[in-house]
Order: sequence, then C-alpha cells, then structure tokens
Amino acid sequence: MTITRRSLIAGSAATALLRPFGARATGLPRDTDVAIIGAGAAGIAAARRIAASGKRVLVLEATALIGGRCATDTSTFEVPFDRGARWLYNSDGNPLIAPARSADIVLAPAPRGQRIRIERRNARAGETEDFLALVVRANRAMMEAVRGRPDMPALEALPRDFLEEWGGTLDFFLGAFATGCDLKDISAADLLTLQPREPASFSRQGLGTLIARLAENVPVALSTPVTRIAWSGRDAQVETEAGTLAARAVIVTASTGVLNAGKIKFSPDLPKRQLDALSKLVLGSTDRIALELPGNPLGLGRDDPYIEKSSDNRTAFLLANTGGSSLCQVDVAGSFGRDLAAQGEKAMTAFALEWLRKLFGGDPARAVRHTVTTRWNDAPYVMGAMSAALPGGQPSRKILTEPLGPLFFAGDAVHETLWGTAGGAWVSGERAADAALRKLSGKIEGMAQDTRPAKTSRQRHSVEGGSTGGLAWPKQRR
Repeated sequence: MTITRRSLIAGSAATALLRPFGARATGLPRDTDVAIIGAGAAGIAAARRIAASGKRVLVLEATALIGGRCATDTSTFEVPFDRGARWLYNSDGNPLIAPARSADIVLAPAPRGQRIRIERRNARAGETEDFLALVVRANRAMMEAVRGRPDMPALEALPRDFLEEWGGTLDFFLGAFATGCDLKDISAADLLTLQPREPASFSRQGLGTLIARLAENVPVALSTPVTRIAWSGRDAQVETEAGTLAARAVIVTASTGVLNAGKIKFSPDLPKRQLDALSKLVLGSTDRIALELPGNPLGLGRDDPYIEKSSDNRTAFLLANTGGSSLCQVDVAGSFGRDLAAQGEKAMTAFALEWLRKLFGGDPARAVRHTVTTRWNDAPYVMGAMSAALPGGQPSRKILTEPLGPLFFAGDAVHETLWGTAGGAWVSGERAADAALRKLSGKIEGMAQDTRPAKTSRQRHSVEGGSTGGLAWPKQRR
C-alpha cells in the first residue's frame, strides 16, 4: 500500500496516516471523519471538498494509480495517451476547467468538423446533412415515444425507416459511441436527459494527469481494495486487506460494475430500493486501439476525427495523428466492442488495421510501429466504461443520491444529466461531500439535485465538438 500526501496532511493527521494499525503494519489510521472509496474524478472531488472544510479524510483506492477511468499513459508514445475518458465536455460550464487551469494543465479545443467516411471517400456535404437531419429526427422520435408513456429501449422508439440507410451509423453515433451500449439496450428517457456537450476540450497532458494533479493535496491510500462496509450505526467500519478504518461517513465512488458484481460487501445489505437502482445502471463497453503509424500513411491531418457510414455495428471511431504525432486511436464500443475486446489484443489490433485499410486504402499494417489496447471490461476494479441506464432505469440515478445513514454514493452514474462524463463524476463527488459534511454537522438533508431543465433535442444536438469528437450539427429541419 502506498499513501500519497501533500501539504494538507500535517501534524497529527500525518502521524495517524503513518501509524501501523492492527496486526498489519501498513499505515492505515484507526479512524477518520470521512472515508472515500475510489480515487477517480468523483473520489478526488469529494476528498478536496472534505479537506477544504478542515475535516479528516482518507481516499482508499484499490489500484496502484489515481484517476480511475481517467488514465493517461505518458511513456508509450511521443504524446500522452488517454486510455479512458478523453474529453472535457461543455467547456463553458465544465467544473474541471477552472481546476485544470489552476493546476497548469494545457487545455485545447476538441477537434471540430468530424467527417464521415463512405467506403474510401469522405461524405459529400449533402450526405452529411442527411445524416445530421436523421439524428435530429431520431431524438424527436424518442421524445415523442416516451412523452407521457413508459420508458422503452431507445431503438424501439425509432421508426423502421430511420434505420434503412444509416442504421449502423445512427446506432453507433447515438448509442455505442455516446454510452458504450447499443440503442436496443439503453433507456430512451435516460438518453434524452443528457446535457449538451459542446464545446469540448481535452488536456494536452492527458485527463488522467489532470485528476492525479488535482489529488496532490489529499491523502490517498493506493493498492488498498475495500472488501466490506459495515454501516448500520451512526458511523461505519471500512474493511480492507490492510486493516479496518472507522469513519463517521463513507462516500462510495466505486463503479456500478464493481458494486453490481458484489466486490464490496455491505453489512447490512443495501436496501432493495438502492439494489434495484444499481442493477439498472450498467457500464457500457468502450475500448481503444492505439496505433503508432509513422509517416502518416493514412494521409490525414492533426487530430482528425472520423466515423463511417456503416450498415451494421462492426464499426469504430478514429482520432488520427493525436496532437500532430503519429498516434492514431481507434475506439470500438457497444456489443461489438465488448465481443472484440474479449478476443484479446491481437484480434482488436487486426480489426483496427483492417478497418483503416478498408476506409483509407494502402496497407497500414506495414507502417505500424507499436500498438496498445485497452480492455476496461477486464479491469477488476472497474469492469466497464461509462455509465448507461437500462430501459426504465433513468430514475435510478436520483435514487443513488439519497443518503443511507453514514453512506453516500457518487460517480459518473450518480448524476442525472451529466452521467457518463468526468465532469458529472466530479460534480457528484462534490455533492456527496457536501451531504456528508451536513451529516457530520448534525443536519440530515440529502444531496442537492440538478434542477436545471432538460434541454430540447435542438439544444442537445447543436454540437460542435464533444462526445462526437467534433461533428458539427445543422439547424433542425422543419
């Protein structure tokens, strides 16, 4: 176990962190005011808020790294490679923008004007306009389908003719690429709550680097998986392989994949209301195949983003020549991405190279120098990518904001409108911290809710950069 600490850990607090506990001389303190499970964006946001209040806090992280699904590889390629979350959506209001700038993180606009590839040519302006108009119509159809009616799978809300020409592309663009799940598997109502993501930015040093830098002044115990939380009384006991930590409040930011798999036991069991909510919030599948292609064999520009016109789900997203380097990134997602990742790195790399050859010609396999793939579904303390709600699961996000005695939940699944994003995870962590502080002060109010009205389909899909990688949306046709 490694404990990182900086200036906020001083005096008796530092002594407590270094003191052996129980039979294992591992450095866990006996107790703390607030224990936080997970050192991703939500956990670090919560820890910063708790530490700023003057209360004692300790983050328990199962892996050896800070950042969670914000993970940056700075050594493999000539530029930082984000293995997980990549964009900071809605740069004008994203809560991470100001902390990033204060931490000397260089932010750049996400690429704009994403292109669509049709076989070995770029889509013509009219073809792109047709697809964008179809996206707007699809959102209108989903809104009408669930207005005053029970929720349904997003795909069932779309008329059949929507899927005739652009079906594979529409499913990938609105479903797998945005949520990690195919449209047939996710809630139409939840998809419609997603707040606008434009304009978007990214960190030149990497989003994982940003989260790690923001964690410098909070105590984090690395390589310390939590196995059980006893929460029946006013306080809680957090059990780890390094010992047991007593806490007056516990903020759980572990992924819904980990929680649904029962990797953290709760004593007593969580109430049925919370268990049902968790079961309806799954993790989509998104993985990345990174290819070092010296000499620009694809003939593309810096940070060039592409999707393709596809008739099925065997498709991907390309971000070429990252930061002007030779790093090209191919994202696979949804059920196809999940199945492909299960076959291993060799199969993933083979698909990426063949997909690029199909779209751009030549033989990129001859040019490739180095490859790296992610496999988030197999990461034991994550078990997937971003949050997605099953049909009927949209209310589950709000349910998880409800405190349970000393227990609070946070993470990218616990935000009603910014789910699946680092910004949403950050806000949920701050909200959980505020609720925990109210509990410590004797107040019993729950977490503040996001009361902003949901955007219309026109507002939500006027994107010029964001989860789309920059596909510019036209005005709606009427």
